[in-house]
Amino acid sequence: MTLDRFGREINYLRISLTDRCNLRCVYCMPEDMRFRPRAELLQDGELLLLIRLFTELGFHKFRLTGGEPTVRANVVEMVRAMAQTPGVRSLSMTTNGLLLKQLAGPLAEAGLQRVNVSIDTLDPVKFKRLTRWGDVQDVWEGIEAAEAAGLAPMKLNAVIVRGYNEDDVADLAALTLDHPWQMRFIEMMPFGDVAEFQLAQVITSQAMRATIEARLGPLVPVDGGRLDGEARLYRLAQGQGDVGFISSVTEPFCAFCTRARLTADGKLRMCLLRDYEMDLLTPLRAGAGVDELKALITKAVYHKPWGHGLAHNVVPRNRVMSEIGG
Repeated sequence: MTLDRFGREINYLRISLTDRCNLRCVYCMPEDMRFRPRAELLQDGELLLLIRLFTELGFHKFRLTGGEPTVRANVVEMVRAMAQTPGVRSLSMTTNGLLLKQLAGPLAEAGLQRVNVSIDTLDPVKFKRLTRWGDVQDVWEGIEAAEAAGLAPMKLNAVIVRGYNEDDVADLAALTLDHPWQMRFIEMMPFGDVAEFQLAQVITSQAMRATIEARLGPLVPVDGGRLDGEARLYRLAQGQGDVGFISSVTEPFCAFCTRARLTADGKLRMCLLRDYEMDLLTPLRAGAGVDELKALITKAVYHKPWGHGLAHNVVPRNRVMSEIGG
């Protein structure tokens, strides 16, 4: 068990497999984004070694992110190796879904248990404007493939951006009427070079709920309104699935945070919205032993911040979202 200085048990690691992506979403990165040379990123053996060390320190829940994790070479083989690592109890992935039509089956066979798929609108024109490069039909086919492969329960994520898709929340929420899915709406968070755009375009969870209820009727809290991970869940009358809201900006859930993030270039980041990081790749390549690396991880966990500083205008600046891993 690894505790931070506030007594929280940190046991959940989100791993960025790559900083690269096959989309250029307006809230995530500039269209001319430049990525790090692959040699500067964690290689397969390095990543698997670190995962083993994390499990030995009590981490048991792992989520693969990016960039876009499915564009990493040998992603199926990496998933298989991770799933077979002693101590890994939960292995899931957050993806834009573009490649799931081809990869959902192989990933499930390799040991992946669940996927969260990002889909910010069902409108093809709006989707293209938001993602700059994408086709929403490819995502929809990926969702169907993931469900068919048993990567369930299915969770869909939508980042809502003022001027782009705030009118689409009801249509997305309505998916839960016909499908046993969790449709989760995420308040846009500020990062790096695009922080000013993100802060200006944020739509609050309260506003999203009002829009949904005006169209579809009351949202009834699930499980007494308690958090399910980072989402607070609701259900529409006659709904088969749940509608969730991740309110990192307006209703922070920092007191219950059990997460750490490992970036593609080997930095351990203890809060999504704080710049504090611990470099693991440099000492690993310099020959650091297992005990030394575990000590660095333990130190980083101990100094995990209580929460973000958005209320005090403290915005993370050293990375954009795609470089952190969500």
